[in-house]
Amino acid sequence: MVARRRKAIAKAKTEPKAKAKAKAKPAGNKALGSKGEIALAGQLDARGIGYERELMLIPGRRFRFDFLLAQFALVIEVEGGTWSGGRHTTGAGFKSDCFKYNAALELGYRVLRYTTDMVTRGEAIAQVERIVAAESAYNAF
Repeated sequence: MVARRRKAIAKAKTEPKAKAKAKAKPAGNKALGSKGEIALAGQLDARGIGYERELMLIPGRRFRFDFLLAQFALVIEVEGGTWSGGRHTTGAGFKSDCFKYNAALELGYRVLRYTTDMVTRGEAIAQVERIVAAESAYNAF
């Protein structure tokens, strides 16, 4: 058994490595975000609602939040892969998201979570508009 392993290691060191196959490009431009993130950004822009993207708000953690509406202490997350077994639906991904969202709440942020289809159907922007309008009216006093 040990001899076979040593032989395989020696063979691997002497044989040229095969070229790695090119990976498929992800849907959407990662610099801009997922399909849902791009759609929500367009909806926010069209309504003149200011936001920041991909911010690390939790000190000492690498978590990034999709959108921050700082004026309203509002964080928006667009959850991708909800029907295709994406990271958010795995046990570890769900646990990580729980920590991330709870930490944001501890820091005074409210967290809105939407699926891509909620964004494309207009449900997300409708709710964001209602919250922004209510906050703006309250802050006007």
